[in-house]
Amino acid sequence: MFDRILDPTGMSTGAASVATAARRVPTLAGARVGLLNNTKQNAAELLAEVGKLLESRYGAVVTIQRTKPHVAFPVDEPMLKEIAAVSDVVVTGVGDCGSCSASAAADGIAFEREGIPTAVIVSDAFEVTARAMAEVHGDKDFDLLLTPHPVAVLNAEQIAQRAADLVAIVANRVSEGV
Repeated sequence: MFDRILDPTGMSTGAASVATAARRVPTLAGARVGLLNNTKQNAAELLAEVGKLLESRYGAVVTIQRTKPHVAFPVDEPMLKEIAAVSDVVVTGVGDCGSCSASAAADGIAFEREGIPTAVIVSDAFEVTARAMAEVHGDKDFDLLLTPHPVAVLNAEQIAQRAADLVAIVANRVSEGV
């Protein structure tokens, strides 16, 4: 009757479904940074601030900034390839609700599988959701960068402070030589 069983998560079973962390860059000096925001309120602003700090403090260069078309869906293959082609590291997020936290985790795992070290920023209120999605994608121990909830209501000064609080953690996540 049925000649095959399809996995509704889109992941195959076995060794291929286990995420492998991409090799960290030796240093951020000169590293190309891709920023992927998920359309959540303040995501673009927070990622832009993190990008500026990676440039000023670590010598990285932001080479691409993209916005996903929908907050709840993982990055599509064309955008993943576009960003990966011009990035040594990626910073993505901000997981500040259930579905966007889940898709942020999926995005991070997808970039890691492309060989790009990725920092995924998720608000602490949605850690469980993001970790559940990471497990579905074969990496239950995927490293998320947690920030206090909520991000969406922060003003410009608070966004700058949040970015300052996160930048060293982001740098440590994606590089060896911080």
